Amino acid sequence: MPRERQFALTAAPAAHEADVLAQVVRMLADVLRIKQEKIDPEQTFRTCGVDSLLSVEYVATVNVHYGTAIKPAALIDHPTPVDFARYVARETAPLGAMPAAAPPVAAPMPHAMEPAPQCPVSVPAPPVLDVLREEIARILCCDPWDIDTAESFTALGVDTELAAEFVSVVNLVYGLRERPGVLYDHPDLTALAAHIAAQLPVGPDPVAVAQAMAGGPMPLEELLDAVRDGRVTVDQAMTLLPRQD
Repeated sequence: MPRERQFALTAAPAAHEADVLAQVVRMLADVLRIKQEKIDPEQTFRTCGVDSLLSVEYVATVNVHYGTAIKPAALIDHPTPVDFARYVARETAPLGAMPAAAPPVAAPMPHAMEPAPQCPVSVPAPPVLDVLREEIARILCCDPWDIDTAESFTALGVDTELAAEFVSVVNLVYGLRERPGVLYDHPDLTALAAHIAAQLPVGPDPVAVAQAMAGGPMPLEELLDAVRDGRVTVDQAMTLLPRQD
């Protein structure tokens, strides 16, 4: 391959990633209502002041701009603007810009049939786990990112009084009627998130969907208001976002 062609193929993804970084920083500044110069792209979104609600607004803005369907939970796996920009760049890379995937390697045939692993009964939706971690961190006066979601509530320092406060908030957010004893049956955030997710509607609210279909895509501000008011969940709001053609 000629050296010029090889250099062009190498430089194209880097240029695209740099452009995406500039855009995601600009959109983050708009969501936070601050100047771009005040954002350090190496700092975490949490340090920048992005909470659960702002993460929904921010990712929704990115999706509208790029026509993607990224979930707010992506900010957990890619916690800084630089990391998130790399992820968005991969999702939006022009055809031919990314290196071709290596051909699959055939796996050796097993000597005996092994039983297939059992699938879990329910997998908590990441936004549910995010909200629970956010609320327990607020009650414990600590950073949500310092909380291990697999650690027991007792180990986190949740006593009887704090358990009652936490469950009250959970009931308010999700419209449930759980008792504080639910923390004994589901002793960590991951288990509790699975329990709550199993009680939530699987699909978007039929009325909201009907309104969206009748009146066109719901504007971003209306969706954010619906999330704030508890009329739709984060997952439901993501299904009603306007998409670019």
